[in-house]
Amino acid sequence: MAAAGGRYFCTAGRGLEPFLAREVRARLGATEVDCVSGKVFFSTEAEPGELRKLKSGERLFLQLKKHPPLVVSRNKGKMLHEIKSLVIEEPNYWLYVISIWRNLHRCEGKKDMSQENCLPLKRKSEEETNTATKMQKTEQVRETVSEECQAEAGERCVVPERKSNQDCRTESETSLEDPSKSSGEKPIANEKLSFSFRVSCRCSGAIAKILPSQEIGRAVGIALMKQFGWRADLRDPDLEIFIHLNDIHFVVGIPLFRLPLANREYIKTAGLRSTIAWAMASLAEISAGAFVLDPMCGLGTILLEAAKEWPEACYWGADISESQLEGADVNIRTAGLMDKIELLKASVKALPLPSEGFDAVISDIPFGKKFKITKDIQLLPDILQEMERVLRVGGTVVLLLSQDLHKRMDGVTKCAENDSPNAPSDGASETTTAKSLNIDGDSSCLVNGVKESFLSSQQIRFGSLVPDGIYGVSLGKTDAFIYKYRKISAAGN
Repeated sequence: MAAAGGRYFCTAGRGLEPFLAREVRARLGATEVDCVSGKVFFSTEAEPGELRKLKSGERLFLQLKKHPPLVVSRNKGKMLHEIKSLVIEEPNYWLYVISIWRNLHRCEGKKDMSQENCLPLKRKSEEETNTATKMQKTEQVRETVSEECQAEAGERCVVPERKSNQDCRTESETSLEDPSKSSGEKPIANEKLSFSFRVSCRCSGAIAKILPSQEIGRAVGIALMKQFGWRADLRDPDLEIFIHLNDIHFVVGIPLFRLPLANREYIKTAGLRSTIAWAMASLAEISAGAFVLDPMCGLGTILLEAAKEWPEACYWGADISESQLEGADVNIRTAGLMDKIELLKASVKALPLPSEGFDAVISDIPFGKKFKITKDIQLLPDILQEMERVLRVGGTVVLLLSQDLHKRMDGVTKCAENDSPNAPSDGASETTTAKSLNIDGDSSCLVNGVKESFLSSQQIRFGSLVPDGIYGVSLGKTDAFIYKYRKISAAGN
């Protein structure tokens, strides 16, 4: 069933907002797209099956309220009253949005609807216990969830649970439990829209210094019980209400799906964060019949994301580690992509592959433990040179680099540029880079108010590889950088 022109917002890792904004337009035909740090707001009539296909977002919400940031005062009581008033105003719109939510879940049944709102933190703990192998622990350093999701899980607050443990309120139960009965208020409720709920609240910025999340969540929860006659349930609610207050906005929404969009059912063992892998693949300009290589594929996340989205291309993955290749093979089989992805054991410094045989090279360069630079940095020029060799003219290279590697990439490319007899001057190179980013010399651009993290127009070509964009992204606890290069001539020319 269509979402009846619903208004949504989707959380995104820092730096991925422009990718998500472009995706909702292209995939969902979204309109009224608006971006802020960590979120993208949009309207669409797409069906649930289409909404689930979003690849660069974290969690998807039906929007109930979006308001400018509150004016912070020292009067906590006044602020709480203002928050409650803003949340519960327009009760008919609340019921309209909830009816959309129920329609989206109509075919899933009561049990599935309850499971859709399980605590992500609890599920994450169970998954980590079941997959606590040494290989995954190493990879999960790189797969750290976005700061937005960490905050949602870590700062979750809920309203106090009522005495009744039943899942749904009946009309008679409302008369026994409804706190509005003693206050004389008449709840806006009917039997069809009466159910249990939980409030999850996250505060940051100036307001967090005045009001804790728990206090806001409790106050809003009581107000909703009085207004609608719903019953609070911490453990297994029918509905979860998400509230986020910061210095940018005041947002209220309903999570649409139980699991984050970033949790891919076709990935058996998690490696690189799937949203980052998809964003990298989207930059590679993969077309039908293209040959795509990840020469340091690890568990194959980039290849999986690319092959799922662009299935008419051919994919190759190489890695020096037998255990990583075994994990990648399991992931490929789980995803049913055995006919799309070929694996081989090989060193990225000497790939047993033909020169100029690939249209795109995409790779996460994993140097050192937890992104700590080691002597492996000395291999970076050799790696770039080998990638340049196997890439056809006009092809693209997309790399994910740690913060330290990002700093050292400047030195590597500048050294290569100085050694090249046909090297353009620094000024010419900077102009080329700025032009390719379409930023007129500025180091960033705005996409509906969100700074797209193009970085450093000082980047210089490496041999025949010319920079075509640099994007700052977040891996949770650390920052990383996506580099895009385009090959403009045969290697060595």
